[in-house]
Amino acid sequence: MSNILVTGSNGQLGSELRELSKEYAYNFYFTDRETLDISNANAIKEFTEINNVNIIINTAAYTAVDKAEDDALNADAINAKAVKTLAQIAKDKNIQLIHISTDYVFDGTNYRPYTEDDKTNPNGVYGTTKLDGENAMKEINPSNSIIIRTSWVYSSFGANFVKTMLCLGKERDSLGVIFDQVGTPTYARDLAKIILDILPKIKNEKVEIYNYSNEGVLSWYDFAKEIMRMAKIKCEINPIETKDYPTAASRPHYSLLNKSKIKKEFNITIPYWKDSLDECLKTMGERK
Repeated sequence: MSNILVTGSNGQLGSELRELSKEYAYNFYFTDRETLDISNANAIKEFTEINNVNIIINTAAYTAVDKAEDDALNADAINAKAVKTLAQIAKDKNIQLIHISTDYVFDGTNYRPYTEDDKTNPNGVYGTTKLDGENAMKEINPSNSIIIRTSWVYSSFGANFVKTMLCLGKERDSLGVIFDQVGTPTYARDLAKIILDILPKIKNEKVEIYNYSNEGVLSWYDFAKEIMRMAKIKCEINPIETKDYPTAASRPHYSLLNKSKIKKEFNITIPYWKDSLDECLKTMGERK
């Protein structure tokens, strides 16, 4: 039986992996920053040796996009240096590493869905540190290891756009939501399930990158409208432009990901975003 170390297990994806863990024939070790410091090479080595870990799923990340602009050292420590540490240990001990990355490695100026081979050009500290982590992992090149880029992650766990909209929608009569940023949300439970399903099928000599989000195309405005409709919340959603909602870090205006590679190589079907939102709201008891 494989022994899987899941880092960042209190986050959205880590929490969904924990929920699904009982359905899979693996032995899981769920850790967070309090129980395992992934920037400490000796701690990681000791943990993997004691528990005979042969798979690491790294969901840990510094995801505070705006805060990262003034906190580059900490963002780099978690998103880049820690990934380099995990990759080196995975390489040395023949451990399979699954690392989660982001659409923020792109600048959002594309006119068609981004493929895994498209040129990267992050706009801010968060995207830059995530790309640095990717590059470190590719350079070290642990065998049978992959990077999954995803976007707009939400879940019944943690803080996310869906929860924010539900909360604000119940408090206010109207909300302004950005309509000129286009992409696709990712239900963390769908991503968690895909990761666990494809694990036995991953066989590659060099690190491969795969895109994953739910199917479909929409703006944040469209997303908010559908959340309110499904939850039957009477809150008017008004479209606003990015320039009307300034943030410390710029967001990609276009972050659609092409999922053809992961679908073809692992023979998977990806759920449509509305179906996944429906499932999440049901789990939260918010689907009316």
